[in-house]
Order: sequence, then structure tokens, then C-alpha cells
Amino acid sequence: MNQYTAPLRDMRFVLKELVGLEKVSGLPGCEEVNAELVDQILDESARFCAEVIAPLNRTGDAEGSRWEDGKVFTPKGFKDAYRQFAEGGWNALQSPPEHGGQGLPKLVATLVMEMWKSSNMAFSLCPMLTTGAIEALILRGTDAQKKTYLPKMVDGTWTGTMNLTESQAGSDLALVRTRADREGDHYRIRGQKIFITYGEHDLTENIIHLVLARLPDAPPGVRGISLFIVPKFLVNADGSLGARNEVHCASIEHKLGIHASPTAVLVYGEKDGAIGYLVGEENRGLEYMFIMMNAARFAVGLEGLAIADRAYQQALGYARERIQSRDLGGGPQSVPIVRHPDVRRMLMGMKANIEAMRALGCTVAASMDIAHRHPDKAERQKHQAFADLMIPVVKGWFTETGVEVASTGVQIHGGMGYIEETGAAQHLRDARITTIYEGTTAIQSNDLVGRKLGREGGVTAKALVHEMRQTEAALAKAQGEDMVAIKAAFSAGLTAFADCVDWIAANFDKDVKAVHAGSVPFLKLTGIVAGGWQMARAALIAQQQLARGTDERAFYEGKIVTARYFSEHVLSQAGGLRTAIMLGSRAVLALAEEQL
Repeated sequence: MNQYTAPLRDMRFVLKELVGLEKVSGLPGCEEVNAELVDQILDESARFCAEVIAPLNRTGDAEGSRWEDGKVFTPKGFKDAYRQFAEGGWNALQSPPEHGGQGLPKLVATLVMEMWKSSNMAFSLCPMLTTGAIEALILRGTDAQKKTYLPKMVDGTWTGTMNLTESQAGSDLALVRTRADREGDHYRIRGQKIFITYGEHDLTENIIHLVLARLPDAPPGVRGISLFIVPKFLVNADGSLGARNEVHCASIEHKLGIHASPTAVLVYGEKDGAIGYLVGEENRGLEYMFIMMNAARFAVGLEGLAIADRAYQQALGYARERIQSRDLGGGPQSVPIVRHPDVRRMLMGMKANIEAMRALGCTVAASMDIAHRHPDKAERQKHQAFADLMIPVVKGWFTETGVEVASTGVQIHGGMGYIEETGAAQHLRDARITTIYEGTTAIQSNDLVGRKLGREGGVTAKALVHEMRQTEAALAKAQGEDMVAIKAAFSAGLTAFADCVDWIAANFDKDVKAVHAGSVPFLKLTGIVAGGWQMARAALIAQQQLARGTDERAFYEGKIVTARYFSEHVLSQAGGLRTAIMLGSRAVLALAEEQL
């Protein structure tokens, strides 16, 4: 199924009613961001995605990128689509105006990025990596480096990559062996990197690689890693392209999914060494790379949401058309399967999780805007702490949920879902990588319980509990059976979350293995409680709109029912997760290795 329709009504609800566009439109640098402008951006993005890149999703998957003698060719239509993407200014959406960008807030960009990823995830990966490279150079590059590279990266003339992984290192960057030798005003880079998304392609004339490498006299471990700019083509003083640098694509990977996105093996300096330029200070490369990594992790989390929505749209369309079996209520012999209770249960599960993720993702994006732009330091710090806490949740919970939702989409299709021609299987194949790259779910959960909770004694998480209690209090005043049910489930889930926060804070130093044994369940618990918090807030807003006599009764009634579904089918898992987190570590760790 090549069709994609952006869920604009729900996006506008989240943007304007749930999160509140005014929270960011009043920030310095966002004065020109108003509802009319944002509507125009969302409408145009929806059109571009539906007409230009969504039709390439299925064909790009079938054709894939191909490698020939060190060159990589993207599938038919990708090069022209990227040209339109860059010419339309989409690549410049988030970048600061001083570097040629549009300076739009993260909140608005988040919804636009969701559309890109839903319509064609493989295509969207190229600008995603470029955005991360741009952020790193803005924050740590020299003025000369910014002048040389940023204008053409921002406008999309050049793309960017992040080069971390090596075959012997995986996620353990302390084992990086790529070497950098000083040579005058530059360095010579020698080594090999794997799993480099869009590390080689035919979309642009130049590719700017940001590469982690180690100096000969560097201290051991992650403290001895530096970050370098290594362009595919060197750049002359006048900005024109110079000689081909000594970085080459040895091959591209043959993967389960995202076939249209080339995942390259890059070889640096087989002869004299590739020329590289130091970013920032020596031996601080990992610190700088995390600038890119955090942007990428948030963006990958959006991929979980985006693929879930694409899978849902396809499953819903199929369920409305597929005629099979009689209506259990005694109706016709053959009805669309959307009328069968279990199919309805699966569709509601897809819908509820998608709406919870979208709401939470936009809430985090708004906090990122406030943390970056608010004039008050204390306000910036508060929102930065919340964003830091939630980024591993966005990355981990969204992607795990995205895989689950895509799998449900296959299930709704039945046997036809397992057949490639229907397209349902592609969503599941594409989604599967999202829980792995940019840090596996366990890496996200270790970050959550370690850096974001254990080290600070749960201060930020406890502040979040306090804020959620205010929503709980508002639910207690709301009338109606649906609101009572939502309140009961949310209260139970919030209590389970608070109990686990206290337990982790108390036991992190005493028994760190026990804490980490339950870290992934805790990440999931955090996600479903935070998602339930947003769904509860949405239900409260919907009830207020209905009380005012809105013309969109069906939409707001749907919000309340979907929030109730999430409460009774997703939030209800909180008690079991609390047991796994607080009591389950012994069974995880008890067996000797030979007993496994």
C-alpha cells in the first residue's frame, strides 16, 4: 500500500490543545510562529509526503540501493524526490536562520518529521543524520568550519553522517581503533567504520562524515576518542569542491528492512590517510558525538510512532474492505472484519498507542524548545531535565511499541499480511531495526536508570510524579463512567511508577545488577504511565470541549474512548511491571551460565 494520509486532525489537537503552541510561539526566536503558519507547514508537508515520497516507499523497498565499484545508487525516484525535498526547504526546517535555516521550533518539526518517517522511513534517514551533524557543528565547530560546511548542509546540497561503530566495537566505543595522526593543520584518518547510514549515495555532490577516531597518545577507553570532519570531497577555500578524499565505500549491508537506505562499510585511508579536521578539542569526541546521538535517538523514537501510524492506516483500510465470517451479533453471513470484536480490539490497541506516543513525543519536543530558548535559567534547566529523562523513553518505548503495532498490522491482514505484495510485512521489517540502532533498548534503559535516575536519586522522576499527580487530581473531579475508569487506571499506574522510582533510587548503589535486571521493564512502565498521563489530559480536554457544545463531537468522544482503552488495556500492565522490576531480578540472575 503506497498511500499515506497524514493524521492532521490529531496532530493539530496535540499541537494546539494538548501541548499548546503558545508555549513555544512566545519564546525568543519563535515570535513569527503562529497557528496560521503552522497549519500551512503541516498541510504542505502532508501533500509532499503523500504525493512525492510515500509512493516510493514500496518500490524503494523492492528495488533497494545497490553498490557498484565503490559507488552507491539509490532506488529509482529517490534522487528526484531528494532534489524536491531540498528545494522545498524541508532540510532547513530546524536549523538557525544565521546558518540559512528556518529556525522552526522542535515542536513543529516533530510533527513534520513524523510525516516524513511514516511516508517513507528509508528516505527520511538521510536528512535525519544530516540534522544531527549540523547540530554538532553548530555547537562545537570553529567559525571557519561552520562557514565551510553548514550553509550547504543546511540547504541540503550536502548531507552528513555519524561514524561511530566498528566491527570489533559495536556499541562499546571504548574499543574504537580508527586512528588519527596529526599532520599540520589537519589529521590523517585510517580505519574502518560499519553500519553508516547513507555513508555513500548518489543524492548529493558531497557527504560530510563526522568520525570518531583515536590519537596515538590518547588516553585509553572513551576518554581518548576525538571527533573529526572527514568530507568525501575536500572543500577549496572558495567553497568549491576539491580533490576526492581517501574515504571509500567497501560495500553496503543486505538487511531485513529499510532496503532503500544504504548502510555502508566505509574505509578510511588505505594509502596516505583520509584528511580530517578536528571538531572541538582532542579526546572529547564522545561528548560531542552525543550531541548528534541525542538528536538521533529522539528522531528514531519518532520512527516507532511513524511506522506504527503507517501500519495502522493500512490495517484499518484492509479491515474495512476484507469480507469474512458472519457478524457475531446475528447479522449478515459475511461482513467486513472491522466488525469482529478481536479485530476491533487490535485496531483500538494500535490507535491508542499511536495517540499516546504522538502526545508524549510532542510534549518532550516542547520541553526541548523551552530548554533551548527560554530566558529564565531555572525554567530552562527544569525542562532540560525532563527532556533528558524522557529521551531514552521516547527512543526505547516508542520503538518497541512500533514493532508491536506493526506486528499487529500483519495479524489483522491474516495470511495476506505475511505476503510481501500487500506491504504490511514491510512495516514490520522496517520497524525491527529501530529498537537496535542508535542504542538498543537495553542501552536506553541503562541510561534511564543509571544516568537519569540512579545518579541523581530520582529527583527529576519524582518531580514528574508530582506533576502527574495534578492530572490525577483533575481526573478525580471529572464526571462520567469513562473518566472514572481512566482515573482508576491512571492512579494505579502512577503509584506503581512512583514505587519503582523510589525502589531504584534506594537500591541503585546497593545492588546495581538487580536494578539493571529490571531496567527495560522500568522503561516500558515509564512509557505507558507517561503515555497514560497524556491520554488522560487529552480526555479532560475532550470532555471540556464536549461540554461547550463543539461541532466535532465524534472526534472528542473518540478521544475519551481511546483514552479509556489505553487505561484499561495498556496502563493496566503497570502492576505486573512493578513486580518484575522490584521482585524479578533474582530469577533473572540466579542461574549459572551453563544452566542457561
